Amino acid sequence: MNTPTRVVGFLAVIAAVFGIALGVGNAVGPFSEPDSTAHDAGDGDSDPGDSGEGPRPALASQIPGGLMVSQNGYSLSLVGPQATVGRSVPVAFTINGPDGRPVTAYDVEHEKRLHLIAVRRDFTGFQHVHPTLDTEGVWSTDLDLLPGQWRLFADFKATGADALTLGADLVVAGDYQPAVNGAESRTANVDGYTVALDGDLASGADAKLTLSVSKDGEPVTDLEPYLGAYGHLVALREGDLAYLHVHPDGSPGDGTTQPGPAVVFYAAVPSAGSYRLYFDFEHDGMVRTADFTVNTTGSVATETPAPSDNRSEDGHSGH
Repeated sequence: MNTPTRVVGFLAVIAAVFGIALGVGNAVGPFSEPDSTAHDAGDGDSDPGDSGEGPRPALASQIPGGLMVSQNGYSLSLVGPQATVGRSVPVAFTINGPDGRPVTAYDVEHEKRLHLIAVRRDFTGFQHVHPTLDTEGVWSTDLDLLPGQWRLFADFKATGADALTLGADLVVAGDYQPAVNGAESRTANVDGYTVALDGDLASGADAKLTLSVSKDGEPVTDLEPYLGAYGHLVALREGDLAYLHVHPDGSPGDGTTQPGPAVVFYAAVPSAGSYRLYFDFEHDGMVRTADFTVNTTGSVATETPAPSDNRSEDGHSGH
């Protein structure tokens, strides 16, 4: 074999090896498996108010939840990676354990064994539902789906394991018209209710957020318990849709937490940027969702709010 032929063959081998490596990297995803000390945004560890050690340290260096389809040996597996457009579209999935089999035993966390959040990647179509589990370990639910790429977040705690938030993409074919995300918004109107957001997010520190609910200009003082709190808050980072720490302050029946008009949360933001917040609240027997866009700065908050002793832990979003 002459020298030019050997060189061409060598380059072809390099290209093939590089292609294989790239394919494996895409299959695995952008993040390697964190070690056992990593703290996921959906983990359910004890709250600083419970430990007596003061406020939780900043989470900027820790991987937020929902960015990985697999973590700690558990994987979120959609029955199908695509779905059709429409209302009440069936969606099914499994949580596969370290043995590769669907998990069938879950602990109840915030009144449910699993919480599923669905949102299109342009932040529209937000839904928070609670699928049903069959004896084979398959979760199923219905979603209202528009064309586009959706992100599904499964919030769960398999019995005997740490709580996790895993994420997977669901593609809905059709004429996709992405929404244009506007500037920061701190007031939302939904079904005659007005919800105002007070508080600033700062990267690298807990931030106190207060959601105040009113209707027809009057404060709502009889909010109903929803998943063990007077509200539920999901925070998603623009770009990668990282699913972030949000903790409700207090709980119904604790003797101090009032049923409105204000609902307080503590959010840990790992980086500067734009975040979309979704606030679920229940009143007159119906759950409604108000959403907001909040921008952060790169500075760490100079003071971390001291949570009350009865502040409840929600590793994800105020379940």
